[in-house]
Amino acid sequence: MSTTADPLAALASLPGVADSVDSVRRAVDRVYGHRVMRRRSNEITSEAALRGARGSAALSGADWALEEVRRRSDFGGEGEPRTVGAALRLTAEAGQLLSVWRQSPLRVLARLHLVAAGGDTPDARVGRPRLAGEPVDEPLIGLELPEADEVSGRLEGLAGLLIAGSEAPAPVTAAVVHGELLALRPFGSHNGLVARTAERIVLIGSGLDPKAVCPAEVGHAELGREAYAAALEGYVSGTPEGVAAWIAHCGRAVELGVRESTAVCEALQRGAA
Repeated sequence: MSTTADPLAALASLPGVADSVDSVRRAVDRVYGHRVMRRRSNEITSEAALRGARGSAALSGADWALEEVRRRSDFGGEGEPRTVGAALRLTAEAGQLLSVWRQSPLRVLARLHLVAAGGDTPDARVGRPRLAGEPVDEPLIGLELPEADEVSGRLEGLAGLLIAGSEAPAPVTAAVVHGELLALRPFGSHNGLVARTAERIVLIGSGLDPKAVCPAEVGHAELGREAYAAALEGYVSGTPEGVAAWIAHCGRAVELGVRESTAVCEALQRGAA
């Protein structure tokens, strides 16, 4: 992180980041300008939520076909059904937490973890950052796990930056929030799902995607786990090149989410959906 007064905004000056941000904004403007969005935006929002949840679950190991996610109603079992259910609950919850996020990001993160865990597990670790010595169940992220003290300090620092406000473009802030949460894995489980939901909240709450029709989770899943992990390693390295590559990766994910929703708009326009 930069030591300037607005370290998030400073990241926008990294090589390639401005181009990525401009590309994201153009893509978002295109889908918002689609004629179907003017008449049926609620349908696009609902479909984007479903597809975003499917994509996020896929990155957490439950790579189900979209129609299977759409068809199923029971997600109470262990393993993949539980992961898909958690992703669906988080996506539904995200839009309810925008005002709270602006005042207390840490409170929102705690709520997201509680929602992901299902709220019915009598486990003191649910809904709070992990303490020293507590394990983390996040098998698909192989990075070194920071100590609890470091996690606490960095979460407080991130929350402080978000509350203070920043001139950083929304795609930059969203990517940093996403990357920090994946790097820290502050909770005992579901960190990937929570991180991607936090990214969604930033994109919506910033005004870039107020109708929630640009599901970055779709793009992250389409780019694949290997590319996701490699980009995250770049972010964790802290090098300008690595951080810029992660921001660009997240930007590309938003663009692919836009492409997905544009295809939904086209299908509705043809009367095929």
